[in-house]
Amino acid sequence: MKRKLIAAVGVAAMMAGVAACGSGDEDGKSGADGFKGETLTVWFMDGSNPEKWTKDLKAEFEKKTGAKLDVQVQQWNGIQQKLTTALSESSPPDVVEIGNTQTPAYAATGGLADLTDFRKEAGGEDWVESMNKPAVLDGKQYAAPWFVLNRVVVYNKKIWADAGIKELPRTRDAFFEDLGKIRAKGKEPLYLPGQNWYFLDGLLVEKGVDPVKKDGKKWVSNLADPKVAEAMKLYKKFQSYSKAPKDKDEATPQQAEVFAKGNVGAFFGMSWEAATAIKANPEIEKQIGYFTIPGETADKPSGVFLGGSNLAIAAGSEKQELAKEFLKLALSDTFEGALSEESGVIPNKRSLQSHLEGNAAAEAAAPAVASGGTTPLIPEWAAVENAPNPIKTYMTAVLSGRTPAQAAESVEAEINKRLAQKQ
Repeated sequence: MKRKLIAAVGVAAMMAGVAACGSGDEDGKSGADGFKGETLTVWFMDGSNPEKWTKDLKAEFEKKTGAKLDVQVQQWNGIQQKLTTALSESSPPDVVEIGNTQTPAYAATGGLADLTDFRKEAGGEDWVESMNKPAVLDGKQYAAPWFVLNRVVVYNKKIWADAGIKELPRTRDAFFEDLGKIRAKGKEPLYLPGQNWYFLDGLLVEKGVDPVKKDGKKWVSNLADPKVAEAMKLYKKFQSYSKAPKDKDEATPQQAEVFAKGNVGAFFGMSWEAATAIKANPEIEKQIGYFTIPGETADKPSGVFLGGSNLAIAAGSEKQELAKEFLKLALSDTFEGALSEESGVIPNKRSLQSHLEGNAAAEAAAPAVASGGTTPLIPEWAAVENAPNPIKTYMTAVLSGRTPAQAAESVEAEINKRLAQKQ
């Protein structure tokens, strides 16, 4: 998933001094100096590996193994083709960061090492299930969940206070009531353009339905499913509180920049979007607050799209054991916790969410992770999201007056065509 990780306003400083993680066993190559003279190459994506975390990890890895760590930061532009090529070569990078929704496709081509037997050793028994799902293909573990981010309600404290709202909503009905109170005060309650596809995907996750389904041996559109219609009707209700265009997405214009003008009560956004709003209008900073997107009941938040990254070992790497030593260290509680503190990302274990304390945006995002999900985890899916995304066309059609069934029928042929493309 392409994203720029910008620490949210108020991120707590990373804990001082990362504790040592032990020197491992003395037999084989697991002890200190066991891999002396070797170099492990790791590819991180731009913005994913914060400076102090990387420095501490490198020092501990080299101390523990005796090997050198070569960290190479890659750019998002063109990474899929670059990674595909690299994994097919005789000397690929040993460890790679991969977008969580892209992992199954790379696993299906044979580019990633099977980590099924390694999962327990890496701490996998405690990984959050929803985070680990994209790292598994046909029952086998091909990567390890590293972190995720998800949307929260970013709101204007002054507008909510002026509307007489004293407590943040914990259910969807209460949320709608509050949006109504803001509208009664003459403000735009919510900025939600008609094509915020990832917000809709979260509602689909909550309904337990995918936008595609298997028909024999092929994948086809599932937009005609009644549960998809339910999710879209819910989206339409949210959108009724917004003046945003029905035929644009959240980046056209940037929703955070609209929010920065101070006339909108809230929007559904990522933590880093607050920084975008503040850049556009520094005065808005003191008014920004966050809360978890409410679900039907107070005990379960709304479904959300989980975008994030996994760490995997290249199947062609000749340093499988050294790569596993790296994963054990990078995924340890010490370094997962440190990553969360420095970057505000959600760690792969629920027990580590305490490291998010003091980061209001991350604290708001964390409760929804367990009930979150992703887009369909199939190689064919990427073609569906290529511009112009037919699901966005479907959304605009429903918001413009067509029934969900009519809108689904109008884009079904295009979706099926894209799903049939050879990958």
